[in-house]
Amino acid sequence: MEAARQNIENELKKLYRDEKERIASLAGTYLGDMDNPVFGDGNFHARLMFIGEAPGSDEALIGKPFVGKAGMQLDGMLKAAQIDRSEVFITNVVKYRPMKPTSRRMSNRTPSAREIREGLELLRREIALVRPSMIASLGNTPLAAMSLIAGIDVMKIGDVHAAPTVIKIGGLSAILFPLYHPASTIYNRELTQVLQDDLVSLGKIYTQMRMKI
Repeated sequence: MEAARQNIENELKKLYRDEKERIASLAGTYLGDMDNPVFGDGNFHARLMFIGEAPGSDEALIGKPFVGKAGMQLDGMLKAAQIDRSEVFITNVVKYRPMKPTSRRMSNRTPSAREIREGLELLRREIALVRPSMIASLGNTPLAAMSLIAGIDVMKIGDVHAAPTVIKIGGLSAILFPLYHPASTIYNRELTQVLQDDLVSLGKIYTQMRMKI
């Protein structure tokens, strides 16, 4: 098991080194923090993978996905689903912070369709190496990315949240479990209970998977 874990880690490091070079070459092409890319982190044998949109300022500063405020949100989600963070692998579709200027500072922005497409191959390889049994997408961007990777019609989170779908990625079959992004509850308080209910459903399915080990 340790040898297999080390092999996955080494393969991911190779992929991330190549991606770091690619991102550096994008300076001037897109507005973003190309100097501080953020790559996947967590359990290399995870049965559950979380996929977010892109890192924010805290993630770019620390170098890990879902830290700071986003990390607190994810930790709260995991607690609601009764899942320990040490059991999961976490990554983003886009591995650098997309930015836009505002009146006072640079803020986060949604990745463009082109940026999303350019991140698909690395995301596909991450999934192929970790081989999760379930993939939880957080919001519309990762849901669209997973739809494209799986070769199915692009879905919208409002239509399919908490509706598990079996997808095939190469030789891997996995359950895609779409979730609202936790930040969505800030702008729409009505989604708070919806997300909580969806997380309970996620936890139940995950527990059933673990019992089959």
